[in-house]
Amino acid sequence: MNFSKYLRFAVVGACALASCKGGPPTATKPGKYSSTTGMEYNTEEGMKVADYRGIPEGPGLVFIEGGRTVLGTQEEDVTMSHDNIERTVTIASFYMDEAEVANIHWLEYLHFVRKDSSEEIYQRALPDTTVWARELSFNDPYVDYYLRYPGFRYFPVVGVSWLQANDYCTWRTSKVNERLAMDADEGGSSGGGGGLFGKKKNKGGDAAEGTDTGGGVKISIENGNTLPNYRLPTEAEWEYAAQALIGTQEVGNENQENKRIYPWDGRQVRNPYGKNMGTFLANFKRGRGDYAGIAGSLNDGAMITEYVYAYPPNDYGLYNMSGNVNEWVQDIYRPLSFEDVEDLNPFRRNGFLDPSEKYDKKNYQSLIDDHVRVYKGGSWKDVAYWLSPGTRRFMAEDSATAAIGFRCAMINAGSNK
Repeated sequence: MNFSKYLRFAVVGACALASCKGGPPTATKPGKYSSTTGMEYNTEEGMKVADYRGIPEGPGLVFIEGGRTVLGTQEEDVTMSHDNIERTVTIASFYMDEAEVANIHWLEYLHFVRKDSSEEIYQRALPDTTVWARELSFNDPYVDYYLRYPGFRYFPVVGVSWLQANDYCTWRTSKVNERLAMDADEGGSSGGGGGLFGKKKNKGGDAAEGTDTGGGVKISIENGNTLPNYRLPTEAEWEYAAQALIGTQEVGNENQENKRIYPWDGRQVRNPYGKNMGTFLANFKRGRGDYAGIAGSLNDGAMITEYVYAYPPNDYGLYNMSGNVNEWVQDIYRPLSFEDVEDLNPFRRNGFLDPSEKYDKKNYQSLIDDHVRVYKGGSWKDVAYWLSPGTRRFMAEDSATAAIGFRCAMINAGSNK
């Protein structure tokens, strides 16, 4: 290397290290040169660094700002299970669907599965509509109509097992990122100049690198043009999002002085204010044999499930975090998870520290194993006790009912806020 070339590299390197223009490098403004080697990016010899303008906007997702909180049962433990005692944890920021996955969303999923996959996979994706059938109840019409009749389009999908919900998350990730990769390959425009979800997409990068989405288009994480995986929320994320304890403390005061039994203020389940005073704030079973009130003055108005955007959202903007349908979460069930899980992003992944061999399921002394998952939130057929975010129940991951649905979540990649 001659002296002039060496000098040029030295000057470039010094300029990069000193961040000559615009301050230190950032994810969205990494600069033209490496701040450690001085090598120029996006050249024949240099590393390719794609333009990045932040995580793309995902459809239906709401940002959940993380932080410290106290998780656990806020109500009296009437079941005497002692399986969710209060503990202080910190949850990282994440995204969550603002509403439950609805019938129309599942029908869209079935459409593409039938189009792109085998008949066997399509049959495996079908919800169990017979969950509505009861031997001593005339719910037969729901078996035929609930999933497919247009009037039920935006009612929550039910009859979906934990395993099926996970398959949906995988498909949704693939389908959304396939479209984002195509959008980036077209230069970030898709009519109207706003991209697929109303936000300009990142340009640059090689959309042909990376992993196959399942639709024939390959994507690359390094491009920044794709979203992280859709998935079921962890139990801690779900409970934290349901509490929605934001804006309840004074500015500069880090003490959480207010708690909530439900995803709204107060100990009551009726709206205490304004023209809607006295109306219920969630869809649940009000009492024995009472699902909706009396004709002419129906209160919650929902004998079964309800429109996924019914009832006021909580302070995060999430609808029906109590009532309507219970929701699957990622965690396997263990009665003493609160003792074992970490205090940062707690999650029960498997039988570690509490193996399934300890539970006598073979002789019907227990229902617990590594294929039993937690569900949360209460439903249209549950009493008010189960509306409290701290309550938890469990069911086999391959089972389904008319009272369990789900919503998706996603990490907030590359940011603590």
